[in-house]
Amino acid sequence: MANQSSSHPILCASFNQDHSCFAIGTKDGFKIFDCDTGRLLYERVIGAFIIVEMLYRSSFLAIVGAGEQPSLSPRRLCLFNTVSGTSLRELNFLTSILAVRVNRKRLIVVLQEKTYIYDVNSLEIKRIIDTVPNSQGLCAFSASIENPYLALPASNIKGSVLIYNVMDLQSHCEIHAHRSRLAAMVFSSNGMYIATASEQGTLIRVHLISEATKSYSFRRGTYPSTIFSLSFGPSADLPDLLLAASSSGSLHIFSLGLDLNESSRKSNSFFGSIMPGSVTDAWDPAHHIVHHNAFAAGVRSDAVIRKIEKASGTSMSEPVTLRATVSVITFTGYFQEYGFRINHKNEATWTLEHEFNLLTAVAETTTS
Repeated sequence: MANQSSSHPILCASFNQDHSCFAIGTKDGFKIFDCDTGRLLYERVIGAFIIVEMLYRSSFLAIVGAGEQPSLSPRRLCLFNTVSGTSLRELNFLTSILAVRVNRKRLIVVLQEKTYIYDVNSLEIKRIIDTVPNSQGLCAFSASIENPYLALPASNIKGSVLIYNVMDLQSHCEIHAHRSRLAAMVFSSNGMYIATASEQGTLIRVHLISEATKSYSFRRGTYPSTIFSLSFGPSADLPDLLLAASSSGSLHIFSLGLDLNESSRKSNSFFGSIMPGSVTDAWDPAHHIVHHNAFAAGVRSDAVIRKIEKASGTSMSEPVTLRATVSVITFTGYFQEYGFRINHKNEATWTLEHEFNLLTAVAETTTS
């Protein structure tokens, strides 16, 4: 995610595909951190960067400069090796690069009216997609090889999504998700579902990709708010949770089908049963838990659900409970990790477990 405002010290921030690490770009360079320990893994001070994308925990980086010096043009993509500290390859474009995504098979480069699909190993151009004007570089890319989908805006008037198969190199479907233009979207880790939010930010919808059908519709609120990021919880099938970070400074968690308490299957409880594959409009606030003032209102932030743990008791009187780890990068320069817990009585708690300054972090040095 790139920062459209230069008022914040963080120019871009992104988690890697399995949310084990994250990278930030600043006016001085870029940094890579370990999510579990908060340790600074790598730092390069060579100028301002607006895109820094990782490929899992490998030494491969895709980086784009902010244009403050000729060697860091926003029209040049540098594929960088952190081990050797050198450029592997540079790709130049006629217009500014707005977004870059990568998985183990494909490299995606998003420009305002074109999107390039490359083979990540040979860097052969596999396809160039002409798109509607996409000044924000909005896109979503699945890390799954089994469901290798790319999502792009299909309209600059309404919230339609083009789903493209990057291996078959053909359009899979078009989803009409919202009445107003798209602002955020993300795939589940298995590439089976996509969540979207419009510029209004009042509704968040989840679609099953294989059938292009709406599975869930959640109301975040009644007043407009910008959705900065969306994140599904990790899952091999239907994700349990969906997270949204909004410009009001709030974190929102929605349930997508987790049944913590068998006895609540027919109730209006937060984790009451929701049948996967059915169209569900979860207007009931019991499906939605909010953590207000998680970060300063108006500060662009990127949040993900990194882990989900379920614990069951030894008897029927001790039903399943859930704990989720939520990580947040604020563009003012802080990393926050929250523990989210909910019990069988639908009592939720948020605990700020870790917080540190990304700008003052120093890499550990070893002595011989």
